[in-house]
Amino acid sequence: MSKNLAAHDLRGLSRDQLNAKVVELKEEAFGLRFQAATGQLESSSRLRSVRKDIARIYTVLQERNLGIVDEPAVEEK
Repeated sequence: MSKNLAAHDLRGLSRDQLNAKVVELKEEAFGLRFQAATGQLESSSRLRSVRKDIARIYTVLQERNLGIVDEPAVEEK
């Protein structure tokens, strides 16, 4: 991923999509931590932005769990 995720964009995604994105970002974070440990990490700021993106997704999920924000309308195909 080349850019940070915005909360308003995340609120339009379903729970399944958010959970899939968390898995993807956690795999990326693992790879970045591994690169940092071996001295191959070129951009240390990317590790921080990935962690913040994961936190942003967890915040959106928690807003839905607490009923602060409603689930997005499901489009039927």
